[in-house]
Amino acid sequence: MSQSVESGPAVHYSAALTSIDASQYEAQLATKVAWLETLFQDLEHPPFAIHRSEPEHFRMRTEFDVWHSGDSLEFQMFEKDPKTGERRPVRVDQFPVASKLCNSLMTALLRELPLCQELRSKLFQVNLHTTLSGQAMVTLLYHRKLGDAWQEAAQKLRVCLGDLASPIHIIGRSRGQKICLDADEVEETLTVEGQTLRYVQVEANFSQPNAGISVQMLAWARRAAQGSGARDLLELYCGNGNFTAALAPRFRRVVATEVSKRSVAAARRNCAQNGVNNVFLARMRSEEFTEAWRMGGKKERLKGLDLVECDFQTLLVDPPRAGLDPDTLQLLHEFDNVIYISCNPETLHANLVAVKDTFDIVEYAVFDQFPWTPHIESGVYLQRKAGAPRPPKSSSIPDVAPENTAAPQGVKRKAEGVEAAS
Repeated sequence: MSQSVESGPAVHYSAALTSIDASQYEAQLATKVAWLETLFQDLEHPPFAIHRSEPEHFRMRTEFDVWHSGDSLEFQMFEKDPKTGERRPVRVDQFPVASKLCNSLMTALLRELPLCQELRSKLFQVNLHTTLSGQAMVTLLYHRKLGDAWQEAAQKLRVCLGDLASPIHIIGRSRGQKICLDADEVEETLTVEGQTLRYVQVEANFSQPNAGISVQMLAWARRAAQGSGARDLLELYCGNGNFTAALAPRFRRVVATEVSKRSVAAARRNCAQNGVNNVFLARMRSEEFTEAWRMGGKKERLKGLDLVECDFQTLLVDPPRAGLDPDTLQLLHEFDNVIYISCNPETLHANLVAVKDTFDIVEYAVFDQFPWTPHIESGVYLQRKAGAPRPPKSSSIPDVAPENTAAPQGVKRKAEGVEAAS
């Protein structure tokens, strides 16, 4: 049984992350790595390859609640009171973990929004989404219906913010309503191993929040997949095609699945604009694909794909925090290589315990996606053990529940006041 970490570097920070001491970055990272080493002490693995984030201004998107006081307003996040355990609001004028562009937009919005009754009336939340390429989206959420007067005021706001980002998009939301002045997406540009990759990121859809770490993750996955050009890749949970577009040139063909309709549409566009033409995208749950793979069943959303002709050697999975479902976990045994991207070390550990007799852990990368929080992103490259049998597709592996391993000292189990990693 894994043991909890009883001691380690003390990392002190506001749970709402309104102030940080960048000199403590290595200490907070060491705390998390030590906890991870304890968690994985029962599995054979190579030394962790640590991928560091910038200690400040690394987060490309964020959300704030809005507090009104007369004609003025302020942005707020929430943290847990260490004495009472209750959530308490924290005023946020600047947010040092967010991108410099996010902080510039915060200053401008806190100046401009109180000046306009139409923009501030019943405004309860502001979401910011920025990119390394200098584009931005501002989403304003309301407890009222929005009309022509709001659009006119939002257009003036857009002009005021135009010197900060190009382009900048203003989006208004209320219950059952969404108004876009022009667009609800931005385009990010990432340079990975000398190659420029362009990604459409859609408002309210998932995208990697730490762009610098995203570049490191893509480069690591590409290196892991090197030498696979004559074989095929199956990717489950492909999202907006972040890994798909970067890894496709390493393979003969890629079959990628994703359940979100908007994410699949974005993935198709991202593959097309990066010149990738060897990808088959299917909007379906991983469990559905697993059923078709194991039972040879026909699925309408796999129309045009002959699974018999696929020569899958490598599987890429990037599951939610719950980890792999039992059927997908069983599917791993059909592959020679597995690239597993995880946002939850505990479910990753449980999944790896379940397949330890079939696979060796060849690489283990630690990505500090969310500094100053307990969240740890991992990349694990698995290779089939010599002589490991391939079980019949009808067999099953018992599900293994993650152990109740304590979070590292100085870091809370849940990140208060920050957006979840999933």
